[in-house]
Amino acid sequence: MLVGVLADTHDRVPAIAEFTQRFVAAGIGLVLHAGDYCSPFALRPILKANLALAGVFGRNDGDPEGLAAEASKGMGTEIYESPHSVEVGGTRILLVYDLADVTDRSIAGHGLVIHGFTHERQMKTVGDTVIVNPGEGCGWLFGTPSAAIVDLDTKRVEFLSLTGPEWEK
Repeated sequence: MLVGVLADTHDRVPAIAEFTQRFVAAGIGLVLHAGDYCSPFALRPILKANLALAGVFGRNDGDPEGLAAEASKGMGTEIYESPHSVEVGGTRILLVYDLADVTDRSIAGHGLVIHGFTHERQMKTVGDTVIVNPGEGCGWLFGTPSAAIVDLDTKRVEFLSLTGPEWEK
């Protein structure tokens, strides 16, 4: 099973919409988001595409009530306080905004950990756990919006980037 992974989208709706289109084209039905959507309207491309979403709040989500209300408009769309564990396709997944907020003990027992906060892509394996930061969905800090696709069956991670003049900050 493939899942789309986003973090740190910071209201950049065109990038969110483009990644959403790529997820749909890849046959993905679920997006995992590690926080910092910022405003409720940032969820609209995901909801419009009828993708389910499981996510956590980040520190820059200034309107959590509004985000929760917007999320409630979609089927299978929920945003939780960080950290939060979900099970998808038999894989236990830990969603956390800032990886520093959890201990190695909290990570143990999860097949996949999704985090954000640093805005930098990362993929590493600790024991049987794959830890992924998809990078910044917004591209505001490093100039390239990024996301990831994770195959839950093989734990293969594919990073996606938006390049070209329309994505330069």
